[in-house]
Amino acid sequence: AEDASFTIGQLRSRGARAVPFSRELAGVCARCWRKCGLFLRRRRSERMKLNISFPATGCQKLIEVDDERKLRTFYEKRMATEVAADSLGEEWKGYVVRISGGNDKQGFPMKQGVLTHGRVRLLLSKGHSCYRPRRTGERKRKSVRGCIVDANLSVLNLVIVKKGEKDIPGLTDTTVPRRLGPKRASRIRKLFNLSKEDDVRQYVVRKPLNKEGKKPRTKAPKIQRLVTPRVLQHKRRRIALKKQRTQKNKEEAAEYAKLLAKRMKEAKEKRQEQIAKRRRLSSLRASTSKSESSQK
Repeated sequence: AEDASFTIGQLRSRGARAVPFSRELAGVCARCWRKCGLFLRRRRSERMKLNISFPATGCQKLIEVDDERKLRTFYEKRMATEVAADSLGEEWKGYVVRISGGNDKQGFPMKQGVLTHGRVRLLLSKGHSCYRPRRTGERKRKSVRGCIVDANLSVLNLVIVKKGEKDIPGLTDTTVPRRLGPKRASRIRKLFNLSKEDDVRQYVVRKPLNKEGKKPRTKAPKIQRLVTPRVLQHKRRRIALKKQRTQKNKEEAAEYAKLLAKRMKEAKEKRQEQIAKRRRLSSLRASTSKSESSQK
């Protein structure tokens, strides 16, 4: 009875797991747990983790912070806010980090634009963060956490914006080379500072393919948005076809307007003939009725 932690779950048949459980945490007495048969979750760690990345080197590091006072500078800050990281320790002096996201204790992600500490259920569709549609046009109501940082987070994602005085081992002192180079023509030009006259194909980053017992060779990606004579020819053809369609539509519209005017003129003449015919008949009837009345 003195020990507050004990194990429950052995009474369940077929593959039941023993789960550590704190009686003080749940407020369940030691006598009653056998009767109600509770099978509670594993108690989670209360420490917050910081997932820090440095885009310049391509490294990231997960550190666990025990002291809550170090994290107070991040509390009540929104996502995309830049914060000085001096409170994390001496080695972080001069570093500035940007809050890029995080997850709460239950694993729900932070969503930009939701101005609350708690959780909300939003109807999400394609293009929204925190949701990937499985079918075309699918929408789903998902639980997401607000974008304001507080103590109920399990992981906080940070991106180093400004490097400080000292190096952080495993984060700023090593460089992870990128596996693939840029594929788009404009990005290759930007990487090598090329002009529009330079040939981009000579500057493609090739990937070496070394296999045992075979000649070493390299593989280059297909350059996207590359302006070639064939592309220009296709563009000229599209423009010419568009002009032809426009001209054809204009001619058909003029022909239709001409035919419509002709038909309307014919209908008007026909209507006038019918009106004239009715008038002649009515005048003839009136004259016959007058002659009959005079004879009487």
